[in-house]
Amino acid sequence: MTTERPLRVAIIGAGPAGTYAADILSKSGISTSIDIIERLPAPFGLVRYGVAPDHPRIKQIIVALANVLGRGDIRLLANVNVGTDLTLEDLQSHYDAVIFATGAFEDSDLNIPGIDLEGSYGAADFVSWFDGHPDVPRTWPLDAKEIAIFGVGNVALDVARVLAKHPKDIAVTEIPDNVLEGLSSSPVTDVHVFGRRGPAQVKFSPLELRELGHVPDVDVIVYPEDYEFDEASIDAAENNKQTKQVVKTLTDWTLKEPSGASRRIHLHFLQSPHEVLGEDGKVVAVRMERTELQGDGNVKGTGEFIDYPVQAVYRAVGYYGTEIEGIPFDQSKGTIANEGGRVVDGGDVVPGYYTTGWIKRGPVGLIGHTKSDAQETIANLVEDAPRLYAETKAGAEQLSPDNLLHLLKERGVPVVQWHDWELLDAHERALGEADGRERIKVVPREEMTDIALGRLKQQA
Repeated sequence: MTTERPLRVAIIGAGPAGTYAADILSKSGISTSIDIIERLPAPFGLVRYGVAPDHPRIKQIIVALANVLGRGDIRLLANVNVGTDLTLEDLQSHYDAVIFATGAFEDSDLNIPGIDLEGSYGAADFVSWFDGHPDVPRTWPLDAKEIAIFGVGNVALDVARVLAKHPKDIAVTEIPDNVLEGLSSSPVTDVHVFGRRGPAQVKFSPLELRELGHVPDVDVIVYPEDYEFDEASIDAAENNKQTKQVVKTLTDWTLKEPSGASRRIHLHFLQSPHEVLGEDGKVVAVRMERTELQGDGNVKGTGEFIDYPVQAVYRAVGYYGTEIEGIPFDQSKGTIANEGGRVVDGGDVVPGYYTTGWIKRGPVGLIGHTKSDAQETIANLVEDAPRLYAETKAGAEQLSPDNLLHLLKERGVPVVQWHDWELLDAHERALGEADGRERIKVVPREEMTDIALGRLKQQA
């Protein structure tokens, strides 16, 4: 396709989904001018703010994302919020197409009695706190000795591990100082993780699960009475490589005697949350209903209930996307309404709007799945390119990359570009080096932007 100018595309969100989409689009064979617009002062999305700090291998994904963002052909405009700093009308006026890659950061609801008691939390909120997200409070109530976690995915494991781990064993990571101080005051002794189905249906990845068994002075306990398999479970354990590895690890733990560690993580299966019990408005216990497998891997309640004394509850039952005003949203799925990445409204395609990542398909799959997801969206955008050129609402002057930057400066938005992020990145690494760590995150948003924009000298 030949054209007098590049196709101007804005990608909203600088996490893996947005960055992969930008990379694929830049190599699609059509001339493009791509901006990634990110509401936080730092890029990388859930890899920076959704992965536990003691997972350095997963965080190596940042290296791959940085290689894309640092190439120079894709522009990062961070610390810019769509909805306040820029409107949808602004985007339509300055771009031929917009790809929403805003992810899913909110906790899915769990509608059981008592879930709103004091001491009941969403796992996503806790992850944002311990990862130093700039938009969440800097304190967290850590006064429970016994804790319940509902959910058997990797987020539940992260929460259980961070809660149970001794602070000295996590101090070597990039964990923010205020988080380390909070965890140091925690009196926790027991963390109970509950799954309503059997051990063959859990969503733990094998590596994450094995790592749980290597946490110093923490026993992992699996109960034989929770350990049952039906026909579908046996089939999955025999024929699915990941399930086979997970089941082997769990089986080994059922045969292992506790070492007498000062803290314990209990993994319970075939128990479904029925109610959070409270006194004086605070969590004092959880009531679980035992379930039984039905042959196909699904379960039904048995009517047998077990109460566990706990003083805090975390629900890790999935993430939910955040609605963007003016963009069609599927409330049942927590996603932008779309077909193959094309945004739709009542079945009709909305010209120029696309989506990718968790906000497109829901919060399922690992980070690597976002690549194939982005490929589908970009293939459809490239197919639509002739129409996008023809239908753009912008004039030639508005489509200049400099025009949008000028607009943001006029509005007083302190935009953080890639070279600015590199200053903040170097500052965090220097803070870490002084303390024998890879980095120490800067947490307050204003301090992040001041450092990135050279308004705050690095402390000697």
